[in-house]
Amino acid sequence: MHAPTSPSAPSRTSTGLTLALVSAVAFGGSGPAAKPLINAGLDPLHVTWLRVAGAAVVLLPLAWRHRDLLRRRPALLAGFGLLAVAGVQACYFAAISRIPVGVALLVEYLAPALVLGWVRFVQRRPVSRAAGAGVVLAVGGLACVVEIWAGLGFDVWGLLLALGAACCQVGYFVLSDHGTGDSGKGGAPDPLGVIAYGLLVGALVLTAVARPWRMEWSVLGGRAELAGVWSSGAGVQVPAAVLLGWIVLVATVAAYLTGVVSVRRLSPQVAGVVACLEAVVATVLAWVLLDERLSAVQLFGGAVVLAGAFIAQRATPAAPSAAPVAEGGAAPAARRTAEGAADGAPGEGGHAGERLSRDVPAP
Repeated sequence: MHAPTSPSAPSRTSTGLTLALVSAVAFGGSGPAAKPLINAGLDPLHVTWLRVAGAAVVLLPLAWRHRDLLRRRPALLAGFGLLAVAGVQACYFAAISRIPVGVALLVEYLAPALVLGWVRFVQRRPVSRAAGAGVVLAVGGLACVVEIWAGLGFDVWGLLLALGAACCQVGYFVLSDHGTGDSGKGGAPDPLGVIAYGLLVGALVLTAVARPWRMEWSVLGGRAELAGVWSSGAGVQVPAAVLLGWIVLVATVAAYLTGVVSVRRLSPQVAGVVACLEAVVATVLAWVLLDERLSAVQLFGGAVVLAGAFIAQRATPAAPSAAPVAEGGAAPAARRTAEGAADGAPGEGGHAGERLSRDVPAP
């Protein structure tokens, strides 16, 4: 990031930091809002479809504005939609139906470490000692989160689904990295356009997989229960439509837009630190709204995972071009990995790495 050259630079940084915080809170709220809908009777795939399809409709004007991307970067749009949007979100929502929201998101934050594993063992390229330390920290912290010494304290399938979300983010990063050779044709794609078309592609894929015509639509006309710490055990009934509106308009549309604008105003280092707040926000909201509690050891492990993910993310080799790469979801690691989606390398986040790169927030 260049040194400030005008009096407006501090103001731009302050605005960027505010928007980054808003994005982190919005992304972090997707899981705690989606889980009550799943508990009320909706299939996780159907909740994913509602989120992605709803956001795709809202962002149709952006897709039309950047329609030239269909000709210039079809592979990038397909990869982002299939992996960073459909893959990450479907795996994340399926995971939180089985394990706590905070745990699922922290598993996703392994994405930067997995990218380094790909670079070191598949591409056989050297990585720095700092990168290796980040990987060790992330894996060690995750062992604390899942309480591996107790034979895994959570549903194995839930953990595997969360890991699947992280792998989808890594897959998108790898595809984008290989596809940057033609980025000079017409310049780097606008991350807003990549997000808009990614959501459209994701919605089409999820329509075929989720078959929404079989959804229990009546659930959306009813109420879902929030059994938070403040509910005195009775639970609070909230209109399902309100939760869905939050997921689509706040946790997806607003989260992506504020995330992209904030990254343009902040250094990658600052943006990466703020992105890690998604997991913190999600864990706190899950405790307050869903009464999902993590032990002191698990919270410590979560902090270690975030530290390791941040170190590994900073050491991830940057793609040669400035095209966005995929939270979350949800991080990212897609969720927020998506924030890196069009620009080179994740928040569901990312979604955990919600940023393997730096210009497109991960779902």
